[in-house]
Amino acid sequence: MQPQNKNFKHSVADALKNISLQTALKNLNTGFVSKRRTAIENLPEFDQIRDYSVEIKNHALQYLDFYLQEFEKQVKQQGGQVHWAEDADDACHIAIAIAHDVNAKLITKGKSMVTEEIGLNKAFINAGFNVVETDLGEYIIQLRDEAPSHIVVPAIHVLKEQVAENFFEAHKQFDSNRSLNNPEEIVSEARHVLRDKFLSADIGVTGANFLIAENGAVIIVTNEGNGDLTQTCANTHIVVAGIEKIVPTINDAMNLLRLLPRSATGQEITSYVTFAFGSRRKDDLDGPENYHVILVDNGRSKMLGTEMADMLRCIRCGACLNHCPVYSAIGGQAYGSVYPGPMGAVLSPSLFGIKHHHDLPNASTFCGRCEQVCPMRIPLPKMMRHYREQEFTQKISPLTIRAGLKSWAFVAKNPWLYHLVMSVVSIALRVFGSKKGRSQRFLGASSWTEFRDIPIPASKTFHALWRAKEQK
Repeated sequence: MQPQNKNFKHSVADALKNISLQTALKNLNTGFVSKRRTAIENLPEFDQIRDYSVEIKNHALQYLDFYLQEFEKQVKQQGGQVHWAEDADDACHIAIAIAHDVNAKLITKGKSMVTEEIGLNKAFINAGFNVVETDLGEYIIQLRDEAPSHIVVPAIHVLKEQVAENFFEAHKQFDSNRSLNNPEEIVSEARHVLRDKFLSADIGVTGANFLIAENGAVIIVTNEGNGDLTQTCANTHIVVAGIEKIVPTINDAMNLLRLLPRSATGQEITSYVTFAFGSRRKDDLDGPENYHVILVDNGRSKMLGTEMADMLRCIRCGACLNHCPVYSAIGGQAYGSVYPGPMGAVLSPSLFGIKHHHDLPNASTFCGRCEQVCPMRIPLPKMMRHYREQEFTQKISPLTIRAGLKSWAFVAKNPWLYHLVMSVVSIALRVFGSKKGRSQRFLGASSWTEFRDIPIPASKTFHALWRAKEQK
């Protein structure tokens, strides 16, 4: 469903040269990283909560069929309907059928990664419906006709000056001489435009951060309140969620909520934590008359019981993206998938196939920060290594790379040959870089030396020094 950008390396090169993108990406380290650190330091029991939450998710995944059926039972008891979608096409067809049934024209949407994954917006538009994103970041990239570049802050790659340009172009109903020089003015205009959409919408679509089996509740966390307006103002509310979002009890969800905001935005809790419990009751003042939950598989069940099963614990906090040196250098759109960064390097090939996303597991320095900060302790580097192995064994990588790896393996398995080759390389590096103390070019390593120099090795290798010590 999400084919990879066929020119991944070209996209990376373009991203590195994009001045506005590089300026925007600086906010990652100055914002999310430091705020997360502070939030976690203020919660001494954070690691204990992590361990307990890992157990919760592992248990829920082990008994996934039971808890999903229990969730469906509870939703039906509250006047809602549950639909099962095997893949992206199924999910889109179900949503479109619901829209036709209620004779909808305008559809508002809250931020939802799974709807991006299945291409729901495009499906709605192709079916003749008007769709408006209501999360400010999603609204901005919808105006720009772009994909999100981050799973939490989809428009992080866009500067406020660019947003102002987009608003001047899209909002012709306002004075062309108005000021949009600061964030407050931009937000005020977006609020004015979107408020009318909320009140006019026939359907509101949201995702789900958690699905609770014991009572059929759907939880979303937001900072803008758009999720609340999306699901309460329209006459029909459609929830689209991956099957892995299920948790057994409300107490389990509360534990996970102590991890999610702190890991994502450095908040103790988001501004809004909203529970949806089916259709409007007799005495309710607002809420939808029609309530639907579309549970999406789209490759998730195939991950159960495999090396990739741990990835289903992901709560989409984005911490791994925020701490990844590769993501912070190229942004999300270069990955060519709705799921970028370390989590995307595992989830994208898991859901859509390694042949379409074989470059992503290679887009890592393996520094380990992603696993270190992951609130669900997902072993992302290990899983990326697995896909690198798959790429090699399935002969997906170029022949030159496979030949190079085979040659290296042969050398590394023969100590005498390894020492000989390393001695030759060491001498060559000292010759070429003797004047500056580093080598700016080296035969066969142009991709590496284009962005960094190779330090000149010492005159004697560690092995040589060790042998000399042994001889004494």
